[in-house]
Amino acid sequence: MRAGPKILAIESSCDETACAVVEGLQVRASVVASQVAIHAAYGGVVPELASRHHLTAAVPVLRAALVQAGLPLHELDALAVTEGPGLVGALLVGVQMAQGLALATGLPLHGIHHMEGHLLSPFLGDHATAARDFVPHLALSVSGGHSELVLVEGLARYQVLGSTRDDAAGEAFDKVAKLLGLGYPGGPVIDRLAREGDPQAIAFPRAMLDRQRFEFSFSGLKTAVAVHLQQHGQPSSRAALADLCASFQAAVVDVLVMKARLARRKFGCVAMTIVGGVSANHGLREAMAAAARQDGFELWTPELRYCGDNAAMIAAAAALRVQAGLAPGVRVFASGAIDEVRR
Repeated sequence: MRAGPKILAIESSCDETACAVVEGLQVRASVVASQVAIHAAYGGVVPELASRHHLTAAVPVLRAALVQAGLPLHELDALAVTEGPGLVGALLVGVQMAQGLALATGLPLHGIHHMEGHLLSPFLGDHATAARDFVPHLALSVSGGHSELVLVEGLARYQVLGSTRDDAAGEAFDKVAKLLGLGYPGGPVIDRLAREGDPQAIAFPRAMLDRQRFEFSFSGLKTAVAVHLQQHGQPSSRAALADLCASFQAAVVDVLVMKARLARRKFGCVAMTIVGGVSANHGLREAMAAAARQDGFELWTPELRYCGDNAAMIAAAAALRVQAGLAPGVRVFASGAIDEVRR
């Protein structure tokens, strides 16, 4: 991969405090401090706690990333920070730290849309994998807050083809895990159990499969699981629990894959990506890989270490923006669609 601008980035949009240094799309350092153990007791992210822990973790994470990269601040070309969407209090910690660094170093600061970072994640390279050139493609973006199909026509040129009308896929995983008493975050636990079960054991609904549009809906599926538990009780054995998890996961994956294949055919995309936290789900990866073989398109997925929130993807987005000559600037926002990204 060709060398590119050296960028230091900070990510603090939710419950991960992260800092990374990249050179183009090549990761030189990536450090993430997770808050999962803190929020697990509450069954989800507590915004106030998240903000407080960002304050204590930010400086150690920054120092660790600089040491790992072996690169002093004066050799950087620019800084980057997640500007939104996310929890405002959490975002402000990262933004204020980045603004302080920009003031101290005189480096330009690029605010990056969190989902633009995720769109770059399959193209990252590091000591273990080679970087890919960023090219137009169709992206399936799936996480706790997003489930959408995005036509990526180029840098900062994103068209949302369809998104969820209610719960995102990752949100549905976490809510069903809570119904089953599996703890938080529930997605990885359901994924592990699903590999032991029969995906056809329970006939859960596939919402909006009959519609030739690219929208999603997962709240009805969550309700169907709740009704099943009311009627049959909690699974009485690990095997029964695995069957329920496999059946639920299959219902989510079937919808995601079918809609993605429909969009790919309509827009003639030769390549697809899966990005976001749920892109780590083995069932989704396997089903989409099978679709790629059957339909004849290229499929790119992030390395597992870049599926969740991280700063390497934020730095990579900034590196491409610097190369493209896009102006720096930061604004903090709690919500904002990817097709509203700054150009």
